[in-house]
Amino acid sequence: MRIAVIDSGVFPGHPHILADRLLPGAMILPDGTIEAAEGAAIDQLGHGTAVTAAIQELAPDAQILPIRVFREALRASALALTSAIIWAAEQGADLVNCSLGTTNADHAARFADAVARAHKARIVAPLTGPDDAPCWPGQCAGVIAVGLDWDLPRGTSQLRDGVRYASGYPRPIPGVEQRRNLHGISFATAQISGMVAAGRITA
Repeated sequence: MRIAVIDSGVFPGHPHILADRLLPGAMILPDGTIEAAEGAAIDQLGHGTAVTAAIQELAPDAQILPIRVFREALRASALALTSAIIWAAEQGADLVNCSLGTTNADHAARFADAVARAHKARIVAPLTGPDDAPCWPGQCAGVIAVGLDWDLPRGTSQLRDGVRYASGYPRPIPGVEQRRNLHGISFATAQISGMVAAGRITA
């Protein structure tokens, strides 16, 4: 199983990361340019590393293809995101984890096209964003849409009305209270990706 993680990249030296399962990744610039030089997918923000760790905790045998779209902050252009989805599929990804998206409906058609072009890869993404606003690519047909349920134990999921729900907590850090660590829909999405990759739930 090859999982592309579209995020801020990954830091191979983190103790929660199985570095031997990482593939050479790439960085996608706002204009869609792909930079695949050595070190292009190194995480400078920590978010992508935490998302990757959550996936690897559940699917340690999966190969991870890190795709960096977040650089100085947790934001990226719609062109970068859609280019990342297409590139991930071209690299043979079986699953694409998008712990991100846009609530700007003006980009809906662009995301629908990217999802269609990446048809051989299953995409996992949040169904909604802040304030329950529709979020793309999670709203696209064929995407494994994810919802957030704080009451579910980590590593479990529920399917309700076609949406896969999971906890928003990442892999714990010893001595750090869960709510003080990174948390949210990003990690519900990562857990669903990990469970699909491990065969614990069907896509």
